[in-house]
Amino acid sequence: MAFTGIPQEVVEFYEQLEADNSKAFWEANKHRYRDVVKPTTQALCDALGEFGPFHLFRPHNDLRFSKNKPPYKTHQGAYGESEGGAGYYVQISALGLMCGTGYYAMAKDQLDRFRQAVDAEHTGAEIADVVADLSRRRYSIGAIGALKTAPRGYPKDHPRIELIRRKGLMASKDFGAPKWLHTKQAATKVRDSWEGAAAMNAWLDAHVGPSTLEPEGFFGG
Repeated sequence: MAFTGIPQEVVEFYEQLEADNSKAFWEANKHRYRDVVKPTTQALCDALGEFGPFHLFRPHNDLRFSKNKPPYKTHQGAYGESEGGAGYYVQISALGLMCGTGYYAMAKDQLDRFRQAVDAEHTGAEIADVVADLSRRRYSIGAIGALKTAPRGYPKDHPRIELIRRKGLMASKDFGAPKWLHTKQAATKVRDSWEGAAAMNAWLDAHVGPSTLEPEGFFGG
């Protein structure tokens, strides 16, 4: 299936699922997920194949450890990872399209390398400039979370303490649901966004790289 855009039916499916996140709704409408939502997401990933291969997240929430979650996810996400370690995430929901790239959740060994590189004068100034440039270009800079204070061994008044406190580093763009969402331009927008953050990913791959520990999670799921 060639990617031609995200059909309005995909957005409507998630609007309705948000309004009625029940087994009854899902059973009555799972053919829409199977026949439209999942193939559309797969086609989008295929169009972005140079950043893959991609893993499509399952539509069901894991309720084993949280009884307050709704049974079904109100978005469809997909995740790919470069050989260097940088991740690429794309998501379709009732709100439209968003994508992100970077290291959303760093493992302990990655955090150690990341903080040391941010602390070092040359490499730290380099990534600070890259992040500032991304912010100027209207990327949202985030991560899975951040410490409330400086980690052990780092001064609270460090000039790059905001970066050092992060538990990851990613850049994302939330496109919403403009008219081009329903055209091939949607893939181009995601590709341009990921390519626009290439300097950040190159720095992360060079100074952090993949974890050698068991993975703890992806971008969102």
